[in-house]
Amino acid sequence: MLTELKRFARHLAVSLGDMTANADRTHQLSVRAEIDRLRADIRYREPKSLMPFGGKIYSQNDEDGIIREIFRRIGTTNKTFVEFGIGNGLENNTLALLFDDWQGLWIDASSTAIANIRNHFSPIIKSGKLKVTESFITRSNINDLISSDITQSEIDLLSVDIDGNDYHVLQAISCISPRVIMIEYNAKFAPPVLFCMDYAAEHTWVGDDCFGASLKFLEVNLHKMGYCLVGCNLSGANAFFIRRELVADKFLAPFTAENHFEPARYYLSGYASGHPPSYQTLAKSLTMRST
Repeated sequence: MLTELKRFARHLAVSLGDMTANADRTHQLSVRAEIDRLRADIRYREPKSLMPFGGKIYSQNDEDGIIREIFRRIGTTNKTFVEFGIGNGLENNTLALLFDDWQGLWIDASSTAIANIRNHFSPIIKSGKLKVTESFITRSNINDLISSDITQSEIDLLSVDIDGNDYHVLQAISCISPRVIMIEYNAKFAPPVLFCMDYAAEHTWVGDDCFGASLKFLEVNLHKMGYCLVGCNLSGANAFFIRRELVADKFLAPFTAENHFEPARYYLSGYASGHPPSYQTLAKSLTMRST
């Protein structure tokens, strides 16, 4: 009897595993089909739109492809990035850039994530291509955190994603002048709504709608800082801003939230891009790139 129960338990475990795998494949297929359907919309067929160039290597959504296309149009200077809110290092907006000989700084508050990164990215860190800092970010410490590792006053890319005080921290940065800014926006608040959460130094996102700023708020206030809104990604998570003098006729005007807003499609996030990422691939590939 016990043998039969064990056999049944193994059979049940295999069956449940197969069901889970099939459900995951079905979900991935449906997400890809939805992405293709959305991108076929006539509004994305404008020649200067960034949307057709979206693609995922290590970003959470299609940010990798959009970033690459932006710099194809405006060129690079020192190929330096700063990103804060980088998770475990396997899914963020600047990891893919390391394969194109970029260099930069990652900042995150998670001790576990930073420990994993320092362990698995040690060759690229030792090469000087990647700096890693563990810190909870506030508008009072952000300049010190950046300037401790980044000496250039101008960098190519700044990526901001801290699920809360994003705009307030961005506004406080004076030690660098990014050519391109990528920042998370709160897609619950469509244009023309001007929303920005109040600054709270100890804020931690709890999964509700109290985070960040609306796209219209960012458009208006980053315009005052000298930046133009040139697009958003398909999932409605991130917005892309470029310094005004670099825009010329290379991007889709008008540079307004009304023109570039994408609603919250968070169900598109986390879709598969080939097989799951591994630290082993990065340890091998990035070491080869840094030698």
